[in-house]
Amino acid sequence: MTSSGFEAPRLAVLVSRSDTPCGVEAFARLLASTAGQRATTPTLDLDLAALGKALDDTDAVVLNLPLVAWKTRLVEPAVALAMAQSKGRGAIVVLHEWADLDWKRRAAFALPLKLADVILFSCLEVSDQFAASPLSRWVTQRRGIIPIPPNLMRPETIRASDDSRYLAAERAKGRLILGHFGSIYPKKHSAEVLDIVAAIRRLGHDPFVVFAGSFVKGQDRVQETFEARVRTLDLADRVRVTGFVAEPEDLFGIFEAVDVFVYRFAEGLTTRRASVQACLTSGKPVVVNSPPDRRSVDAFPAYRAAIATGQLCLASPHADVDELAALAISAAGSRIAVPPVDTQAAWAAALSALDAAVMR
Repeated sequence: MTSSGFEAPRLAVLVSRSDTPCGVEAFARLLASTAGQRATTPTLDLDLAALGKALDDTDAVVLNLPLVAWKTRLVEPAVALAMAQSKGRGAIVVLHEWADLDWKRRAAFALPLKLADVILFSCLEVSDQFAASPLSRWVTQRRGIIPIPPNLMRPETIRASDDSRYLAAERAKGRLILGHFGSIYPKKHSAEVLDIVAAIRRLGHDPFVVFAGSFVKGQDRVQETFEARVRTLDLADRVRVTGFVAEPEDLFGIFEAVDVFVYRFAEGLTTRRASVQACLTSGKPVVVNSPPDRRSVDAFPAYRAAIATGQLCLASPHADVDELAALAISAAGSRIAVPPVDTQAAWAAALSALDAAVMR
C-alpha cells in the first residue's frame, strides 16, 4: 500500500538483452529495480507466450523510447502495447528524446505512441518538441513529465583500471583532464568537446580528454567523423575513448581522474540529461551551456543543488568553444564542497510520477 492508501500498481517494464545499455535502457532497468517486487522486466522479444504471462500479473506495461538497436525491433514495441491493451492493462510510453532522433526512428515509433494510454516525457523541452510535430495531432493520449534521475549510483568502492591508470599518468605530466560521459553521437554534439580541448590548448594549457563511453552504432560514420576531427585538430595524443564501461567501480575510477566534465548541447542542458547527473555524482565540476529558458533547470532539485554549490557551471545558451574553454579552466581550478547526491530520493520521485500516471 502507498502512503495515500492506494495499492501501488504492478509494472511490466520492457527491457532489452543488451550487454551495453544506453542511458534509456539503464533508466528502464533502474526504474524496475526501484519498484522492487512489484515490477517484472520482460524482454522485447517476440516470445508472445512469455510476454502474455508477464502481462497477466501486471497493471501496466512500460516502454521506454528510443530503443537500443531499434532497427532490429520494429515490431516488438507495438505488439507489446497492443497485447497490454487487449488484456485491459495500462500502456505507458516514456519518451526520452524526439527532435534529436533521426526521422526514420521517429516514424518507427509512431504506432507504439498511438497505442499508449499515457506518454510521459523526459523533460519539458522534449514535450514541446513532440507537441510541435505533425505526429502530435494524431497521437492524442494523456501526457505528462517524469523526472529523470542519475543513471548511475556511486559505488561504495572504486577500482583502478587500464583507463584510470592511463589518465593518472597523463595528469602526472601536468595535463588538465577533461571528461565526457555517455554515448557518442552527432546530435549530442559530443565531438564538439574536441574543439573545446583545442581552444584550451590555444590558451596555453595542456589538456587531455577522456570520452567514457562508446560510439552509437547505426549512425552515419560517427566514429570515422570523430577520428577525422581528432586528426584535423592535431589531438591524437590528447584523446582517449574508453568504449562501454560495464562496472560502476571502474567507471567511477575513471571519473576520479577527471578534473572537469564538459558538454555542449544543441538545446542546452535539460532535465533529461542523465549523463550530466551521473557526472555530478562524481563530485567533480561540470561545465555545460544552459537552455534559452532556464526555468525547468532551476526547478530541478539535482541541478538546483549543484548550481548552489558551484559544481554545475552554466555557460550562456549558445556558448562558443572559447567561452566553454575558459569556464572549464576556471572550474577545474576550483575547490568545491559537494553534498551527497540523494539518488534514492531521485528514483523514488521518478517511480512516483509513473505510478501516478498508471493510477490516474
